[in-house]
Amino acid sequence: MKFSKIVDKLYTGDNKLRLLDQRYLPRWIVILLDILLCAAAFVAMYFILKDTRINFHEVLSIPQQALGILAVNLLYFYVFKSYSGIIRHSTFTDIIKLIFSSLTTVATVFIFNFIYEYFIGARIFLTTSLLLYMLISFTFMLFFRITVKESYSFLKQVAGNEEKKRIAIIGVEDHTISLGAALLTESYLPYSLLGFITQNKLSKQHQILGKPVFKTTNLTKTLQEIEAEAVLLMSDAYSGKEKNEIVESCLKAGVEILSVPSLEKWNKKEDIQNQIKPLQIEDLLERSPIAIDDSELRKDLENKIVLVTGGAGSIGSEIVNQLATYNTKLVVILDQAESALHELELSLRLNHPNFQFITELADISNMYRLELIFSKYKFNLIYHAAAYKHVPLIERNPHEAVYVNILGTVNLSFQALQNNIERFVMVSTDKAVNPTNVMGASKRAAEMYVQALQNEKNVRTKFITTRFGNVLGSNGSVIPHFKKQIAQGGPVTVTHKDIIRYFMTIPEACQLVMQAGTMGNGGEIYVFDMGEPVKIIDLAERMVKLSGLEPYVDIDIKITGLRPGEKLYEELLNDTSTVHPTHHPKIMISTVPAGNFVTIKECAEKIIRTATKYEDEKVVRLLKELVPEFKSENSAFAALDVPKKKAITKI
Repeated sequence: MKFSKIVDKLYTGDNKLRLLDQRYLPRWIVILLDILLCAAAFVAMYFILKDTRINFHEVLSIPQQALGILAVNLLYFYVFKSYSGIIRHSTFTDIIKLIFSSLTTVATVFIFNFIYEYFIGARIFLTTSLLLYMLISFTFMLFFRITVKESYSFLKQVAGNEEKKRIAIIGVEDHTISLGAALLTESYLPYSLLGFITQNKLSKQHQILGKPVFKTTNLTKTLQEIEAEAVLLMSDAYSGKEKNEIVESCLKAGVEILSVPSLEKWNKKEDIQNQIKPLQIEDLLERSPIAIDDSELRKDLENKIVLVTGGAGSIGSEIVNQLATYNTKLVVILDQAESALHELELSLRLNHPNFQFITELADISNMYRLELIFSKYKFNLIYHAAAYKHVPLIERNPHEAVYVNILGTVNLSFQALQNNIERFVMVSTDKAVNPTNVMGASKRAAEMYVQALQNEKNVRTKFITTRFGNVLGSNGSVIPHFKKQIAQGGPVTVTHKDIIRYFMTIPEACQLVMQAGTMGNGGEIYVFDMGEPVKIIDLAERMVKLSGLEPYVDIDIKITGLRPGEKLYEELLNDTSTVHPTHHPKIMISTVPAGNFVTIKECAEKIIRTATKYEDEKVVRLLKELVPEFKSENSAFAALDVPKKKAITKI
C-alpha cells in the first residue's frame, strides 16, 4: 500500500514525473543526507590513509572515532543551520555555512585532542586524518548541492510544458547585467535569455554570464538574425527619444517590447515576473524628467492640515499619494465617489502605513456639508481637484457641470475665506481656453470667479489656478479607452483623423500642481509646458503595434466623427493672454485679465439658480454671457452663438 502511494506521488495519469512539483526537502532529510556524506568522507579518508605509513591512534577504535567526529559535525550543523536553505536554490551564504560548520568541527576535535593529550598523555585523533576529513566532507556536501541545483535547473527547462519566449536584453550596463542574472537564476520564468544587445563599439566583452553580446548598428536586423521574440528594456535608463527609436526598430522586426523599472524601483513584495510588463504608451512620451523644488515644497507642507477635493479621482488620488511622502499633519480626502474613495483608503493603508489621513464622503455642491467639514478640521491648504470632466456627458447635462464645477468652487472659496485658509490651489484644464463645450466653459467660469475674488478687499487666502491638458491614464481618458478596445479585438475608435491633444503623465502633472501652489502670490493662472501635441490617430496606431498586432489588419481603426463640444486641438492660452516665465522651466504664468468680482458673482449666482430649474439651454446662454469666448462646436447649443438678425437664411 505504501509503495503504491509513493508511485502515485511520482506519477500522474499522463505518466509524467511530478518530482519538479515538490516544494523542498524536509530539513531532517537534508541533515540526514549531510551526515551520510560526512560518513562517506570519513570512510574515504580511512581508505586513503590505510595503505600509507601513517598509523591511526588506538585510544578509540575507528568506528568510535567516526561516531565522535560525526556527532560534533551534527552539532555544528545545528549551530550554523546549514540545513535551513533550499538545496536547489543554494547561494554563497549556504556555502559559507558549510565552511564554518566544517572548520569548527575540526577545530573542536583538534582542541579536544590537545586537551586529552595534555592530561592523559595520548592522542585520540590523527591530525592528518582530521584535515583530510574536513576537505573531503566539505567537498562531498558542496558537490551534492551543486549537483542538485544544476540538475533541478536542467530538468525545469527540459520539463517545461510551454516553450519559453526567446528574449534579448538591451544594454550591457551593470543594471542590465543584474537583470540578466536574475532571469538566468529564476528558472520558472517564461523567458529564455539569448544575450545582450549593445551599440557600444568600445565594448570588448563578447560574453556576459555565459551569454553572447551582440554589437549592432541596425537593431532591427540583429533581432531578426538572432530570431528574438521579445526584447527587455530597462525604460528608466533611456530618454523618450531613445526609447522611441528602440521601439520603432523592434516593431519593424515584429518583436514584443517588455519593460522593467530600474532595480531601485522594484517592488520588493513582488517577484521578478511581476516586474516585467509590456511597454506602455506612457513610457514613450518624449519628455525630459521634471525636477521640483522639493525643499521648498516640503517646508510649505510641514505639519499642515490639507484638504484634497476629488481626492479619489485620477489627479486627486495622485496628489494624495505624493502628499503621503511629506510630513503633513493630516490630509483630508473628500470625494462623492464611495467605491473609489474606499479603494484609495485601502491602498494608502497598505502602501503608506504611517501616513495620517482621513476620508470624507461628501458633495462639494452641498454647502451645509462643507460647513460641517470645515468646522471639524482647521485646514491650512486646499487642493481643489473635484470636477466633472467628460465633455459629451456634460454637454447633455449642463446643470450638473454648474453644480460641481461652478457651485462647488464657489462654496469652497467661501469656506476658504471664512476659515482663513492659507492657499487654495484649483486644478483647471486647457479646455477652459476658448471653450467649445459646456465643461470647458464651466471650468473657465470657476477660474474667473477665484481670480476676481483674489482682488477683493481683506482676502487673505491665496487663490491659485493651475491649467494643463490631458493626463495619460486618467479615468475615462483615451489611453485606457484604447486599451479596452484593443483587448476586445477592436475596432479602436478615433473621432477625427486630424485631432491632436497635449498629454502629461499623472505624476508629473500633480508634481507641477503642487510646485505651482508653493510659488503663487494669489490670483495667478499657471500653465504648464505640455511638450509637443500628439496626433490621436498616431497614438492609436502605436498602441495597437505595442500590443503585438497590426493596425487596420488585426485591429481596425475607425473614424467616428467629432463628439458634441469636441474640437480638433486644445489651447493653453486664449488670444488675450500672454505668459511670463517663472523660476521653474516647466511652469509659466498666464496674464489673463481678472474681471470685476461683483459682476462675475452675480452672473454665477444667476447661472446656479437657473441650473436648479434644469433649464439647460438658458444655463448655456448665461455661460456664454459670462464667458464671451465660449463658442459651441458640433453641439446643439451652437445655435445660441448665431445672432438672431443673421439667423435668417437667404433663399
